[in-house]
Amino acid sequence: MSPDQTGSIFCPGPMSRRSFLESGYLALGGLGLSDLLQSRALAAANTQNKNDDTAVIFIWLLGGPSHMETYDMKPDAPSDYRGQLSPIATNAPGLDICELLPKHAKVADRFSIIRSISHEDSQHARGSVRFLSGRKTQSVNPISEFPTVGPVVAKMREHRNVGVPNYVASSARAYGGGSAYLGESAMPFVVGGNPGAPGYSVPNLSLANGLKNRLNDRMSLLNAFDNLRSDIDLKGSMESLDDINQQALGLLTSEKAREAFDLTRESDATRDRYGRHKWGQRALLARRLVEAGSSFVTMYMNNPDVPGTQKNRIHGNWDIHAINGDLYYDLGVRMPHFDSAVAALIEDIYARGLDKKVMLVVSGEFGRTPRITVQPGTRSKVMQPGRDHWPGAMSVLVSGGGAPMGQVIGSTTAKGEYAKDNKLDPNDLLATVYRFLGIDHHHEFLDRSGRPMPILPHGTPIAELI
Repeated sequence: MSPDQTGSIFCPGPMSRRSFLESGYLALGGLGLSDLLQSRALAAANTQNKNDDTAVIFIWLLGGPSHMETYDMKPDAPSDYRGQLSPIATNAPGLDICELLPKHAKVADRFSIIRSISHEDSQHARGSVRFLSGRKTQSVNPISEFPTVGPVVAKMREHRNVGVPNYVASSARAYGGGSAYLGESAMPFVVGGNPGAPGYSVPNLSLANGLKNRLNDRMSLLNAFDNLRSDIDLKGSMESLDDINQQALGLLTSEKAREAFDLTRESDATRDRYGRHKWGQRALLARRLVEAGSSFVTMYMNNPDVPGTQKNRIHGNWDIHAINGDLYYDLGVRMPHFDSAVAALIEDIYARGLDKKVMLVVSGEFGRTPRITVQPGTRSKVMQPGRDHWPGAMSVLVSGGGAPMGQVIGSTTAKGEYAKDNKLDPNDLLATVYRFLGIDHHHEFLDRSGRPMPILPHGTPIAELI
């Protein structure tokens, strides 16, 4: 079982001239200058192409949501499989979903559900590595030995300079995620907590006005790097170094970046539609970021943080074993937040004409056991229902990406145990994402031992999503 991760992170903002370099480092999500020079050299052949204006929003449901209580209901299965909830019809014929998702049901013609993805690893870290990197691992280290999808996109698109961070996430890394041999420059700009909370500010952008007031122009900041030039790989171009400095400073002083992160620019009606809670405001922020030019945005929806609920019956993420929480009480608390956030995001992607530019993916690392278990809760001390880890079947929501929507892709067996029709692998989903972004998933990076490693060892884009 994974630790309770809420995605919150504290990033103190340095204020002195001496620590300016640290500011630039944090503002670019871990931008090391020498590392970035090497990265630029590796990506030199990857020139800007027509797909550069596309973007992906990844809603990550850490712990693994139950496919049987979200997008793959089995009303005809025995009671200890089908559970306590019922399916409802949606506005897309043949696409039924859980009764706790009524707002999803109204926009189902604008998303598709993949029901036949499966893999072989039921441990959280290994399952996350398998799903997010396309590779198997024996490690249970929460830091991946292989680069996951967000860092890969960041590395392949590091040539972009659009005034907003290229890769943003609400946590430094998914459990089992990371940049591995791509280096820290491929890690995200982190925005934790609730971006809609009163007084919220993005730590590394809040320096922008202070820097502007203290410095006459951007070029004067280059003096701060004079004593660091001996640390730079001199095989790189000093002109490139100046370009990097300008990009780092550009982000710190960017009005575009600060505006993109400022949710007060949205109407009260819009913010209410997403939900005045952490998940809703994170979804809204994700939409604002891809509109402004970010390439890849990962937002966690883990702990629902709903006031007035019985905390001993709720788990911190979607890993709702019977010992962790009461499955149906927990879902009754978290699903309305999830429903409003995701449905509003889908609605906006289409209403704002982003459906060909933006692909939304909603998933966790695996599904849950089709058969319900009943055990005493560790905290509640009473018998309660739950489901355990299950990589044999899972459901993934995809919206936008210029693809036909309102589809059900694949199916599972009668009790929801295994993929049946159109069996798919997480790599097929990743290949679809990379294709949409214009990234060749056969592209090779050098690992730490100097071996060429393709982005994906295998995988074929899903035909229904092209």
